[in-house]
Amino acid sequence: MNNFILIFFFLALGLILQRVKQFPTNVYKILNKIVIYFCLPAITLYHIPKIRWSSELLFPIGAGWITFLLACIFFHFLGKRLGWSNKLIGCLILTAGLSNSSFLGYPIIEALFGKQGLETAVLVDQPGTFVVVSTLGVFVAAFYSKGSPDTFSIIKKILFFPPFITFVVAILMNVFQYDLDSNIQSALLKIGSFVTPLALLSVGLQLTFDRKSQHWQFLRLGLFFKLILVPFVILVLYVFILKQHSEVIKITLMETAMAPMITGAILASTYGLKPKLSSMMIGFGIPISFVTLAFWYFICSFI
Repeated sequence: MNNFILIFFFLALGLILQRVKQFPTNVYKILNKIVIYFCLPAITLYHIPKIRWSSELLFPIGAGWITFLLACIFFHFLGKRLGWSNKLIGCLILTAGLSNSSFLGYPIIEALFGKQGLETAVLVDQPGTFVVVSTLGVFVAAFYSKGSPDTFSIIKKILFFPPFITFVVAILMNVFQYDLDSNIQSALLKIGSFVTPLALLSVGLQLTFDRKSQHWQFLRLGLFFKLILVPFVILVLYVFILKQHSEVIKITLMETAMAPMITGAILASTYGLKPKLSSMMIGFGIPISFVTLAFWYFICSFI
């Protein structure tokens, strides 16, 4: 319960600070860098070396890839059939095809499943969603903005992104069954604990609600796909077809039901793919997702 209070407190604090004229609202960029360069790597270095690998872990890792590929297929063919612009298609793929599996996912999963659940959340996020946005995400952004994807740029983004570097290090530590000193682990936990307040404060500072926008029908479709259709497909595939019923599957389902990924929206905006719509997908997707997540958590109780 305390974790849920923190979630709403820091989201509300961010919204309030937006309206304080003296407060520099672009401070969220600094908060994002702290989370990306320090908090997320700390969580990765703490949890990944302790994971005992099994075939079951392929399910959380594969969820992010499945989600994005579904978005590519769904919005590309629907958009071409209905005559949408490439920029609109690209925007919906990048925002509806990527889950906020770290900034929102980590604190919510920790609140629902405890710190142990973070191990699965890290798997959904790091080798899953993060690698997807750094590779396929960049490719989609370049393709639908009528640019030509730069292979070297894609590789560079992956190799020099701090969470990915620490993920590789943590994987090697796991392979060689090496873990850090207990004092260092304690420090990593403390650093990682800041991901909740900092990330949610950043999200609150970025939430925007443009009631005059002409994108309402696309917003509804994008959020329906992300918050309802995707977790439903994962539920059917993992639980009913592949007969998986563990807590790992429950956490994976909840992660795929998270609101759109902020990084995906930023990528869409950077490439000129309907920046206002991408902002709306984040601004409305986050608060609405708290309602739909409650529904999916209820469904998880029957898995």
